[in-house]
Amino acid sequence: MSVRSDRPRESGFALIEALGALAIAGIVLSALLAVTSQWLPAWKRGLDRVQRAEMVATALRRAGEDFSAAQFVAANREQKAPLFVGQEFSAMFVRGELGPNAGHGLDVVRIGEDGARSDRAVLRSRAPFEPVPVGQSIADRFRFGDPVVLLSAPFRMSFAYADRSMAWTTEWRDATKLPFAVRMTVRDDSRGGQPVLVSAVQIAVDAPGGGGVDGIAAGAANSAPAAAERPQAPKIEPID
Repeated sequence: MSVRSDRPRESGFALIEALGALAIAGIVLSALLAVTSQWLPAWKRGLDRVQRAEMVATALRRAGEDFSAAQFVAANREQKAPLFVGQEFSAMFVRGELGPNAGHGLDVVRIGEDGARSDRAVLRSRAPFEPVPVGQSIADRFRFGDPVVLLSAPFRMSFAYADRSMAWTTEWRDATKLPFAVRMTVRDDSRGGQPVLVSAVQIAVDAPGGGGVDGIAAGAANSAPAAAERPQAPKIEPID
């Protein structure tokens, strides 16, 4: 004769059930890890691509605003030519002060490369404009400060300059007028110097009083007459 116990049975998981739940959780986590490892690098590449494209576009817009605001200001009373030194990878010119506390003064702006190849960067720096004594080098006169990084490696920014005939040249100095237009090209050294974005701006005033006095751009690297072309609207190519 058996005796039934009135004590209730305790509920819970058996060891085999706990092990089975752990195995299922491990399989789910492994699947999630596999999926994440596939899309996370692609997401990071896409984010880097967007950030680089924004950096390039911002650098071109900032440089274009500076060029378009260039003013016809001579280095001193003895010189008739404007203070504008344009080279393939740097440019120096005069524009109105820029900033929250800016007045009616003038700044000398320099946009150009600085640093070695591995850590090269395109910087925008400025110095208050002061008349340059006759015989003194412009580069020795101004002490540039307030550097702002526009682009960093592997990107470079090159410049080309044109008069009203739209003949482009990579150097502009000692001319009787400012360039009519400036073309800015961002190149990617990691892709063999291939252009990734090109933009051109027109300088509002290229001669005293806003006139269009014909001048000569000296030392042109591309001195042969070029076919007439208008300033280009910004065009963007893929940046990997």
